[in-house]
Amino acid sequence: MNLHPLLQARAEQGLPIRVALIGAGKFGSMFLAQAQHTPGLHVLGVADLAVDRARQALLATGWPKERIGATSPAKALAAGSTFVTDDAGRLIDAGGLDVVIEATGVPEAGIQHALAAIRRGRHIVMVNVEADALVGPLLAEKARRAGVVYSLAYGDQPALVCEMVDWARAAGFDVVAAGKGTLYMPEFHASTPETVWGHYGLTPERAAKSGLNPKMFNSFLDGTKSAIEMAAVANATGLTPAPGGLAFPPCPVEKLASTLIPEADGGKLHHKGQVEVVSSRARNGHDLENNLRWGVYVTFEAANEYVENCFSDYGLITDPSGKYAALWRPYHMIGLELGISVAHAALLKMPTGAPTGFRADVVACAKRDLEAGEMLDGEGGFTVWGRLMEAGDSVNIGAVPIGLAHGRKLKNRVKQGAALQWSDVELRDIENSPAYRLRREMEAVFAAPPGKARAVS
Repeated sequence: MNLHPLLQARAEQGLPIRVALIGAGKFGSMFLAQAQHTPGLHVLGVADLAVDRARQALLATGWPKERIGATSPAKALAAGSTFVTDDAGRLIDAGGLDVVIEATGVPEAGIQHALAAIRRGRHIVMVNVEADALVGPLLAEKARRAGVVYSLAYGDQPALVCEMVDWARAAGFDVVAAGKGTLYMPEFHASTPETVWGHYGLTPERAAKSGLNPKMFNSFLDGTKSAIEMAAVANATGLTPAPGGLAFPPCPVEKLASTLIPEADGGKLHHKGQVEVVSSRARNGHDLENNLRWGVYVTFEAANEYVENCFSDYGLITDPSGKYAALWRPYHMIGLELGISVAHAALLKMPTGAPTGFRADVVACAKRDLEAGEMLDGEGGFTVWGRLMEAGDSVNIGAVPIGLAHGRKLKNRVKQGAALQWSDVELRDIENSPAYRLRREMEAVFAAPPGKARAVS
């Protein structure tokens, strides 16, 4: 990538990439831990609704106290220090800023911050994959028209999957499937914040002592986060979901090339060019050896017999036919790798993955029979989980995206497992939401026939 010498050059010239971090949670803190050791990078400011948490994140990751005492962005710019605030807008507007990292995890907030960054000509690195799954294709188009980069976050699995897909295609391979691993069992779809810790082998007391968020961890467990991340991959790469959504086939790494291929060739895929998540646990409850719980993969196809022989000659693990092979990465390092996206955007003017179309969506499905009058509590909660769906199918049935399924009152009874539709929820409050309006705009823009798409404002 040659990013390090470019960063060194910026440091030597006294022209570091100036970065604003919005959201000082785990992902943001991991970025801060590495940013102070990265040449050519200046964290101009950190914004978080809890200012003390932001300061503690800086201190906990090794930042000297004297570097976080600036009283304004201008003073931080002049001194090479870091400004801490609860006002994200003030930080986005700061003079000299190059890149905004949105790491709040809240879709509505992420959308507002991304739009503000685009208006001010800042590159935006969207850690907030929830916002990306909801309206990312439209945000990316707005950024493109404004001449700035909109990027998925390197270190998170979607960007790493995009990188593997790009590698395969740039090398001339047809991509058969791509995705990630996770811990999955079918019964996890009904998991709630009250039951989540048992599946992780933790007591509620231990989880509380460690400061773990039950809704966030439940989103990983109940399938929602996997669906969100694969929607991001599909919208960025052109790969598409199976009609039934994610199947989560159990699969160790040595079986990827035999499993993540079409059913007609002995695998588990509905079609070539699919996103899929593999489970690290067999359906009998036993964890697989050599599983891919923390990693990402791509499967690809040999174009002819000569390439098949090359696969064999160089020891690639293939399917029995020798035609399909796989490449995988066993781990992802979350925010520790996020600086790659910042450098890509600022130095190369390129994203580490970005939406190019609206191909996949994540719709809210009932975790249990829901009654009229109940309030939806969104991602990782007690009422709904997110299922991956082809975008066209989601729009056609009027499905409620998981990113807008919080704080909404049900008008109708919804059976367990059913996708919620807009006709099932009260719309009086949501229609004034910027996120709702932007989502409707995206549906109109990307669902329009070629040549008749609405202009992006």
